[in-house]
Amino acid sequence: QVQLVESGGGLVQIGDSLRVSCAASGRTFSRNPMGWFRQAPGKEREFVAAISWNSADAYYADSVRGRFTISRDNAKNTVSLQMNSLQPEDTAVYYCAATSRFLLSTVTTAYNYWGQGTQVSVSS
Repeated sequence: QVQLVESGGGLVQIGDSLRVSCAASGRTFSRNPMGWFRQAPGKEREFVAAISWNSADAYYADSVRGRFTISRDNAKNTVSLQMNSLQPEDTAVYYCAATSRFLLSTVTTAYNYWGQGTQVSVSS
C-alpha cells in the first residue's frame, strides 16, 4: 500500500520560515514527479510547487515563487518544501502529491497519490 506522510507543519509568525517534508512508502517515486498543493478554508486545493524526477525542473505558483523551494531525495523517497517569508495568506493545509505518470504537472488531476496533509498557520 502506497503512503505519503507529511510532517513539519505548525504555527509561525509573519516572516518566519518553515520546512515541510513528505516521506513515501510502498513504492519508489524516483522516476516520477512529486509536488505540493495547499488548501485554505473555504477554497479549492491549489498548486504550490512540483519537481521532476531528477530535480532538473521545478514549477512554482506565482504566489510562492522566490519564497518557497521544493527539493527531493530519491534515495530516501522524500520531497520537501522550504517556505521562507511566510505570510498569513500562506495559511493552509499542505498536501504532498506524487504521480505514476512521467510529465511534470501543476494540475491536481495529474497526481494519483496524496498525503493526509499538514497544517501550516501564519499568525499576524
